[in-house]
Amino acid sequence: MRNKPIPDETISRLFPYLRALICLSEKGTDIASSTQLSEICNIKAAIIRKDFSHFGEFGKRGIGYNVYNLLQQIRSILEIQETEKVVLIGVGNIGRALLSYSNFPSEGIMITAVFDNDKKKIGSVINGITIQDINEIEQTIKSENIKICILATPVSETGEVANRLAKMGINAILSFSPCRINMPKNIEVKCIDLSTELARLIYYSHNPLK
Repeated sequence: MRNKPIPDETISRLFPYLRALICLSEKGTDIASSTQLSEICNIKAAIIRKDFSHFGEFGKRGIGYNVYNLLQQIRSILEIQETEKVVLIGVGNIGRALLSYSNFPSEGIMITAVFDNDKKKIGSVINGITIQDINEIEQTIKSENIKICILATPVSETGEVANRLAKMGINAILSFSPCRINMPKNIEVKCIDLSTELARLIYYSHNPLK
């Protein structure tokens, strides 16, 4: 890998490349061209080739990229070669959907523990994972050295839960709450507001891009 700093835009695009390569690998595809990746990722082939050039020669001109090798190289660059343990808080509709998603292991992600404060849910088992009392979360985070958490909690509880997580050593949070979470700068937060994204789609369905 070169010593020259890699643009943030390039690093951001490695994630859709990773997803595309996983899909190709699962389909049994051995070789893929930048044109194929362009069609899957909706990113220009020239940009893909330029992104890869930051890290050396990944493929051969006129032949393409070895899907398996490129997948492993991108995993290495993104430091996700080993399985990353994640905890999930909140087992409502979104939480259950996440627990039912079968591709996490192939992407190097494992939801290792699930928590909720609803006594009716605690003790239930979903896809082999037992829902635990949220009051037990600190012990799990410390014993398993977990740094990443998915929040699928009600809006009214998200802020309080996030603040508790910050004190437990969590440094990355994926939240499905529409409200913005104010966290210290050393904690990475990604919020997915489904309502806003649907509203965005509705707008563009009535105002298609030309």
